[in-house]
Amino acid sequence: MKEIGKVLGTVDAQPLDYWFAVPDDNLVQLDDVVAVERSLRDSRNVSIYGVVDTVIARHEGAKLESDVFLAHQGILPLNHAVKAHVMVTRVEPEVFVPPLPGAAVCKAEGAQRDQALFFDSMKKRFPLGTSRDGEVIHGNFEFLDGTRGAHVNISGISGVATKTTYATFLLYGIFHSNLLGAEGANTRAVIFNVKGEDLLFLDKPNRELKSETAARYETLGLTAGPFESVGIFAPVRRGETVLLPDVGTRSQGVTAYCWSVEEFCRERFLRFLFADADQETSHLAAVIDRVEAQLANEDVSSIATFKELVELIELNLDSWAGTAAPGTRAAFQRRLEAASYRVGHLIRGKLQGDAHRIDWHREQVTVIDIHNLHDRAKRFVIGVVLKRMFEEKEASGSARPLVFVVLDELNKYAPREGWSPIKDVILDMSERGRSLGVILIGAQQTASQIEPRVVGNCAFRVVGRLDLAEAQHHEYSFLPAVSRARAGILKPGSVIVSQPEIPIPLLVQFPFPAWATRPSEAAESGLADPFGKFRS
Repeated sequence: MKEIGKVLGTVDAQPLDYWFAVPDDNLVQLDDVVAVERSLRDSRNVSIYGVVDTVIARHEGAKLESDVFLAHQGILPLNHAVKAHVMVTRVEPEVFVPPLPGAAVCKAEGAQRDQALFFDSMKKRFPLGTSRDGEVIHGNFEFLDGTRGAHVNISGISGVATKTTYATFLLYGIFHSNLLGAEGANTRAVIFNVKGEDLLFLDKPNRELKSETAARYETLGLTAGPFESVGIFAPVRRGETVLLPDVGTRSQGVTAYCWSVEEFCRERFLRFLFADADQETSHLAAVIDRVEAQLANEDVSSIATFKELVELIELNLDSWAGTAAPGTRAAFQRRLEAASYRVGHLIRGKLQGDAHRIDWHREQVTVIDIHNLHDRAKRFVIGVVLKRMFEEKEASGSARPLVFVVLDELNKYAPREGWSPIKDVILDMSERGRSLGVILIGAQQTASQIEPRVVGNCAFRVVGRLDLAEAQHHEYSFLPAVSRARAGILKPGSVIVSQPEIPIPLLVQFPFPAWATRPSEAAESGLADPFGKFRS
């Protein structure tokens, strides 16, 4: 190992943190992984590993702030002094003693770096990205697949933190490595596309990918390219009798989705029309339950439109609602009528076959486009899809194969305050999804506005660029003060990742997407190997 400094003797060294002096001819920066040895009287050697989290430079011997000018003019002989602070990550064997002043501090590389960051003990690991010096940073898959933990939460400013891009990169690393083995053929991911049509091109190579970026994928053990197996679903167009997808920039390979009136009633989807309900919760929920129960037993074979179904409900509401107060019935009816226009085109009369169904089993990655829908309709689609998924996984009685669910704008669907059916589904996913094999990769701008139990159940916590005021909330207490400050200046492509085994969060960089994120990036079809020039 290369020596980069010596433990300071002017500052107390402790078992869990210490300072070391850096000579002028060495470069030490934040995130460097270091090691120092301590010999004990019983002939044992203790290896103390850590990560540099602070670097300070000053004039040694200066007493006044103005001394810097005298030193610059050569009047006052002062030397530069650089020191670095280390947060200890691992001690082997576990004899917690401080390093001695004057001990050599070395940069940990190879097997020692793996030991310092617990990579050596990860039985199944997947790429989180690279460090700033290009070394791979691994995640322990046992804390993602439900074995020891599950779920990922990503926070960051919209458009800068690249939350969805990092979520898709994680999926790419999981699906396109040898991690899953035989399970890979049946493992699935469902991505809700909530903004723009960027995620509708995951199966297209990115024509803007450069050779150096392709090389970064190779460093991570991946081959740069698009997702190999993608199914894309978009909502059916409003007012069309033929089931055509409502998309703008992609015309091929997209399936239109909707639900039949019979499915809506039989599977009790009514509750998701009220997914923004945050007042009159208990009384309104009781009315919804009663009406759902009545619809489940009602013969709706003759109903051709959602409007007719609404008329049926309103006609029988007095008897179906039981003893509900008039105000509660009025609130129910008011919300139902509002949903009729926003969601009605997604619920049709008689539908032939299963062409309208969102079949997330068909391809490895399923993208469900909801970005053009009203917020009420977005909540309906998310709630219905997740409800069906949970019921199917519960019926199977097995957590395998895994299903990853990527959902951005989590603060809309599982807010800290209030109640809604979709919030219940997401909360259930965060608490029971681990045992069912349903893994949530959720993202939002502000974790402080999310239901605490959703965030608290996530084994992996990721932050991109953060508003500094937001970074001071309790939800980011897992970040040391220096990491909170760094989160305010992170560039796109950089995130800070916390995972259970590693005591401190690590800065992670991930490569530019190898798949198209907009129509202009989509490489022309028919190219057998669009990245061949990068591999030669």
